Amino acid sequence: MRIGIIGTRGIPNHYGGFEQFAEFVAPMLVQRGHEVYVYNSSLHTYKEKTWKGVHIISRYDPEDKVGTAGQFIYDFNCIVDSRKRNFDVILQMGYTSSSVWTFLFPKSALLFTNMDGLEWKRSKYSKKVQGFLKKAEGWAALHSDYLIADSKSIQQYLLKRYKRPSFFITYGAKLVTEADESVLKVWGVEKFSYNLVIARMEPENNIETIILGHIQSHTTKPLIIIGAYDHHFGSYLKAKYAGEKIKFWGAVYDLHVLNNLRFFSYLYFHGHSVGGTNPSLLEAMASYALVVANNNIFNKTVLENDAFYFSSAKDIADILDANIERVDYKHMLINNAQKISSQYSWDHIINLLENSLIHAMEECTCKRD
Repeated sequence: MRIGIIGTRGIPNHYGGFEQFAEFVAPMLVQRGHEVYVYNSSLHTYKEKTWKGVHIISRYDPEDKVGTAGQFIYDFNCIVDSRKRNFDVILQMGYTSSSVWTFLFPKSALLFTNMDGLEWKRSKYSKKVQGFLKKAEGWAALHSDYLIADSKSIQQYLLKRYKRPSFFITYGAKLVTEADESVLKVWGVEKFSYNLVIARMEPENNIETIILGHIQSHTTKPLIIIGAYDHHFGSYLKAKYAGEKIKFWGAVYDLHVLNNLRFFSYLYFHGHSVGGTNPSLLEAMASYALVVANNNIFNKTVLENDAFYFSSAKDIADILDANIERVDYKHMLINNAQKISSQYSWDHIINLLENSLIHAMEECTCKRD
């Protein structure tokens, strides 16, 4: 198949979950004999024409000049370009800034849309923006040929709200089979001497709640927060809370570094409360981190009984003050690693994706009019 992947800022990943998905999936599809193209923002630092056998198509992205509106322009440029590529399949990662251009997608290609989480529920958006995102979700759900849900909860939601079935395809992760303690020396920490958060600085990721829980507790272990803070909410958090107990390290994208920091953390806090299956949570599980997660259906569907859960800063303080001995919860680490092997390995994910694409191509012997 000739496959175009659209809706990411590009590969290799320097941003988030969709980019991580594309970074792993695109080369694996190439290895299976498919011709794969990934659209990259012109702002991406990688400027070569190919990456691991994947064709890179760079298109103009003015987000650095005009802000969020630039994402709509970038998606427009990518979609218009896709009309001349003769793709069999276009895999669209998300819909936030692309569904307004749905009518421009080439009618000769099957459009698969990864519906992500419930974007319109994100508290960082104003009521007006939330209203737009709810409409955008509907446009994507009703005008895509096939939908992809990355969690069972999202799959059920799409079926109930839009009467549309979807393929269940999550993100993946790779088990950490050998830890590298030398990473800690570079970053100036010792194993199991710190707690960790890796997340975007957004309100719905409950970072402030996690910080307040640490401040209210009696723990002597610092909380290390990894994520870009060069925006309003991130700057606010850093200015208010940075100190000996709360450390902001900024953005880190080296997966080897991140996985070893997860592996050697005492507790790993996952505060995401909106969305489906979160890739950073899977990577924490694959890194044998002892997880403390926000108490919601998305996290509990993945972690089940193999994590601690919080709903408030007090919950976090209580967990920290319980002086948890990691050795007593080794079964949680093993159970989560087994879930990665059986349900969330990249080999399993690529099998699901490829089979879904093939099924769709066979089902639709005639392309859209």
